[in-house]
Amino acid sequence: MRMEFVINNSIQIHPMALKHFDTLKDQAVKDKIQKLTHHYPDKSDYFVHKLAEGIGTIAAAFYPKDVIVRTSDFKTNEYASLIGGSEFEPVESNPMLGFRGASRYYNPKYQDAFALECKALKRVRETMGLTNVKIMIPFCRTLKEAAKVVAVLEKNGLKRGENGLQLYMMTEIPNNIILAEQFAEFFDGFSIGSNDLTQLTLGVDRDSELLSDIFDINDIGVKKNDCHGYSICS
Repeated sequence: MRMEFVINNSIQIHPMALKHFDTLKDQAVKDKIQKLTHHYPDKSDYFVHKLAEGIGTIAAAFYPKDVIVRTSDFKTNEYASLIGGSEFEPVESNPMLGFRGASRYYNPKYQDAFALECKALKRVRETMGLTNVKIMIPFCRTLKEAAKVVAVLEKNGLKRGENGLQLYMMTEIPNNIILAEQFAEFFDGFSIGSNDLTQLTLGVDRDSELLSDIFDINDIGVKKNDCHGYSICS
């Protein structure tokens, strides 16, 4: 399950805009947020409640089978399109290779928002009792980053191994494959993100129509990266 679907369809508001609602500069944006969140004096609660509700609905439907929830992996341009997002997102020339995935979770520009994601996950697992929820971290570039993310999760009450919590990682970067054994020290399992792995193995922007004939998940080099036998998760 991808958090982006819940955030896009149900929440619609950038989490940092909710966390820092009182200091928003655009009054029209504040009015729009107020209209959606008028039942929530603390605007952050809107994000946590809606996200926990979305995750919990799926987790309950499949209980006791595992439901792996991937934490947010919007690109900066996608985050900026959320209500209030433009005040918090940098403009990047290539968002696909920029400030996304794991790099956001410990960064001051997003760490307050990631704490809300963690709070929602904690509510699902502990308050709702849906311990079948596991967590998957996307676009984790380095071992140092893996250590930082695991530490941030633990700081926010989501300690690996506690109450049966398992952590997984998307393998989307050749470095994840090259250092698979070392990454395994931080995570309980892996799932291959074939689109990003293809784009970074072949050096092809997966969104480029001009290069669509080169983008091929069945390319021999990509399949060699996939040979570890992890599950495919496009």
